Amino acid sequence: FVGKNGACNVAHKNIREQGRFLQDVFTTLVDLKWPHTLLIFTMSFLCTWLLFGMVWWLIAFAHGDLDHSTRLQRDPGEGAAGPPASFVPCVTSIHSFTSAFLFSIEVQVTIGFGGRMVTEECPAAILVLIVQNIVGLVINAIMLGCIFMKTSQAHRRAETLIFSKHAVIALREGKLCFMLRVGDLRKSMIISATIRMQVVKKTASLEGEVVPLNQIDIQMENPVGGNSIFLVSPLIIYHVIDKNSPLYDISPMNLHHHEDLEIIVILEGVVETTGITTQARTSYLADEILWGQRFVPIVAEEDGRYSVDYSKFGNTVKVPTPSCTARQLEEDKSIMDTMTLSPKS
Repeated sequence: FVGKNGACNVAHKNIREQGRFLQDVFTTLVDLKWPHTLLIFTMSFLCTWLLFGMVWWLIAFAHGDLDHSTRLQRDPGEGAAGPPASFVPCVTSIHSFTSAFLFSIEVQVTIGFGGRMVTEECPAAILVLIVQNIVGLVINAIMLGCIFMKTSQAHRRAETLIFSKHAVIALREGKLCFMLRVGDLRKSMIISATIRMQVVKKTASLEGEVVPLNQIDIQMENPVGGNSIFLVSPLIIYHVIDKNSPLYDISPMNLHHHEDLEIIVILEGVVETTGITTQARTSYLADEILWGQRFVPIVAEEDGRYSVDYSKFGNTVKVPTPSCTARQLEEDKSIMDTMTLSPKS
């Protein structure tokens, strides 16, 4: 259901209401892949340049600027004494579609080479100038905002939040516990970090309804208490397997027979440097859970500072652990306590 890198293995098919994606254009653009985003970025400018280039060419054609500019090019001396000298074009130096396209680029990106300019002869040209400037500013704002959001997406920060490759089950405080290790590779912290775990498996109700992905929250414990963690150094997060746990009847003998068993771990928090909420995910299948092992210590005190050795982040060692379910272990303890407290005959 969830990969080791946090990607969800879900394919969305037969979505009939595709128009809903267009109602949120900005998020759609941010979610696109980089090649598609850059293609849209380039085509949005090219299309608007061509569109307004055509508009400027039509304005020049309708006003007769192309005829007069052609005549002046053929006979420059005629403009000294004849009627062409008194003619004022809508936009100077436009005599073809190419020059109109160049003027469209100059207007939208505010280059301003100085060879072409709008005159007061045509109010329509002034209106088109205003409209094109507004359209160019809107495109710039949307595209620059989209690129900024893509480069600062929260899941990029999640790449430096790591989980142990394997989870382990061993005794802690006399109880079987499901344990994993989580760490942050960056010095900038994750503020208000919370972590939660879920068991995802196929279940069937008493009425015969089959739930292919039943998500069951499992109670989590950590050294700080509650779901909030202070992730300044790697922590071992554990879940006590008690009578309320979905793992209550799992033993090392039948652990690997639970092919549909998957434990998802979700870490959420606010990135200290950007204030954006990020989420890191991973999951553990049955064959990624090691029974009777625990994580080796990786934090040591050196020269008055705490040093973390990430080369041992996922290392485990074998420890004595009962090869029975948590239910059997609890029942055996109850029997032993009863025998201890009963009076001798």
